[in-house]
Amino acid sequence: MALLKWMPLRIVDKFLLLVANLTLGSTDKLGLRRPKTGPIELKNATGKTPVLDVGALSQIKTGKIQIMPGVKEITKIGARFLDGKEGEFDSIILATGYKSNVPSWFKGSDFFTEQGMPKTPFPNGWKGENGLYTVGFTRRGILGTANDAKNIARDISEQWREFKGFCKNFCTTRNLSDSQGICF
Repeated sequence: MALLKWMPLRIVDKFLLLVANLTLGSTDKLGLRRPKTGPIELKNATGKTPVLDVGALSQIKTGKIQIMPGVKEITKIGARFLDGKEGEFDSIILATGYKSNVPSWFKGSDFFTEQGMPKTPFPNGWKGENGLYTVGFTRRGILGTANDAKNIARDISEQWREFKGFCKNFCTTRNLSDSQGICF
């Protein structure tokens, strides 16, 4: 987030919470408790980003979606809650959070931790081996993702320039021309 260049994290978080309150209203009344910490501090501490879909929020406000905290167990027809109440439901959505499954894709790779994060810390975690790059694992929001993307684009550009230089040198030393469709 660009504001972090000019203000401390806690001030930026307070600003973001104020904007969220003005934009979304009080979500506590709907059964959606907001974290005590701000979104950037939470992302830095846990790697998790609080997300609220505005379409779902609209459905919650109209009562088409109900927030039901404190589930004790799922039954054959619905759920039983910690307060003893039971309910029948057509659909139950479990908001369990996000966990990276990247390690299962790259078994034997030494690039990722067991938690699915790059082992190399920020700001260099975007580059792996053999052309493997990661974007968005910085725990620094969209600004961190943008920085990763710029670094990756710069790296690919440098490799392309080196490759073109190699090809040009290869063609020159072998007296090949562009008209033969071999050289760049």
